[in-house]
Amino acid sequence: MLYPHINPVAFSIGSMQIHWYGLMYLVGFCLGWGLARWRASRPGSLWKPADVDDLVTWIMLGVIVGARLGYVLFYDLPSFAAHPALIFQLWNGGMSFHGGLCGVLIACWWWSRRHKRPMLQVVDFCAPLIPPGLFCGRIGNFINGELWGGVTDMPWGMALAEGLPMRHPSQLYEAFLEGIVLFVVVWLYSSKPRPVGRVAGLFALLYAIFRSLVEFVRQPDVQLGYLAWGWLTMGQLLCVPLMLAGLWLLLRPSTLPGTPPRH
Repeated sequence: MLYPHINPVAFSIGSMQIHWYGLMYLVGFCLGWGLARWRASRPGSLWKPADVDDLVTWIMLGVIVGARLGYVLFYDLPSFAAHPALIFQLWNGGMSFHGGLCGVLIACWWWSRRHKRPMLQVVDFCAPLIPPGLFCGRIGNFINGELWGGVTDMPWGMALAEGLPMRHPSQLYEAFLEGIVLFVVVWLYSSKPRPVGRVAGLFALLYAIFRSLVEFVRQPDVQLGYLAWGWLTMGQLLCVPLMLAGLWLLLRPSTLPGTPPRH
């Protein structure tokens, strides 16, 4: 298949250009917000729509700031240090999931302190809302024509131009695994009462596994290359603590929400 080159600019308003990449983030936030309000409105929910609105606002800020700073620090610090103005050009891509996750955790910690809720309870509520945003972000990567995989002879491979070898559409692999599969599994798992931290743990573990698998066929960032052994990427390295945290949350002793701990 030939890659359908798409204009990264969706439309213009005067001299202001609206990029598909930014629109994908907006769609992802709206989906997460809508799902959060729906969950808060369900019978027996301990959440109110006003709580959701406040929390999601902080999370959006955490995602944008954290994802950009994460990319700057983990993936291309020398370039951004030499040209700091590039940090604000978000429409060109360059957002790190792991940095965005750190931003989300900081936002959840801040919100939980203000509202006197256990942080893990807040993170459990948020975890099923993240995959739709990941799906939209990967579609944004695909539209931007970035984060391609290695050369392949698979029938679904894509050539960037006539005569060029086909490559794995790794953005679409991640959109499917991190966006669709992860959402279905975590959403269904969270539909029943679970011990505090289990939902977040499942999300963290599965994301780390899916991301690490796709990294084997995704080309590493040009400025970094492979970190070791001819296959280890920065994405895989950053997934190691996430995987360990997920396993700890899933295996640690815990109790159902509202259930007194055993002695």
